[in-house]
Amino acid sequence: MTHPQPIQASWLSRCSTAVAPELLGCTLVRCFPDGRVVRGQIVETEAYTADDPACHAYRRRSLRNAVMFGPAGWAYVYLIYGMYHCLNVVTDLDGVASAVLIRALTLDPIPSWVDLGKGKPERVAAGPGKLCRALQINLSLSETRFAPGQPLWLEHRSLEVQHQFEQAERSEPQHGLESTTAGATSATNSLIVQTTRIGITQGVDLPWRWYVGGCKAVSKR
Repeated sequence: MTHPQPIQASWLSRCSTAVAPELLGCTLVRCFPDGRVVRGQIVETEAYTADDPACHAYRRRSLRNAVMFGPAGWAYVYLIYGMYHCLNVVTDLDGVASAVLIRALTLDPIPSWVDLGKGKPERVAAGPGKLCRALQINLSLSETRFAPGQPLWLEHRSLEVQHQFEQAERSEPQHGLESTTAGATSATNSLIVQTTRIGITQGVDLPWRWYVGGCKAVSKR
């Protein structure tokens, strides 16, 4: 099977608010030391910038967030609540702290080691902590480069997926953003919903979360 082209660092060298919605429909690839490869389609993202109070790099540079100040195309993994890992893609120019949080994936097939329990298969990677658990992503992968041959890389949308996004965009009237529920907006592309971020206490009014509308793997609509 021929897979789409890997995403290069140059494509990611833009502000996170530009990269985040364009990562929807792209593929996150996890490669294990034994050669196993798992692919998941990105269906939810959030953007964080240097002047954003919710960004880990907002106040100062530290050992924890140093990778965010480097060039685009590197992984920033952090731990929340002492138990959940979150995967971010570093974006923008070298020296500008900016990243995109990968919030949800669709996995097909689901890795054999994932214990579904009573959960729904489509919800296996419905959230940043869930997707990191499913793909066994932890702090050891922080500060690693997204590139083929590495533990993680990204691939552009397939031609079929790109056609779906373009077709949806052509079918929608271009009226900018329209208000929906409180604090949320809906983008002109019917496949993409743009809204405010979740799970934060600062910068809560910024509409910097995007997800694929109608997708059951989205963490929260």
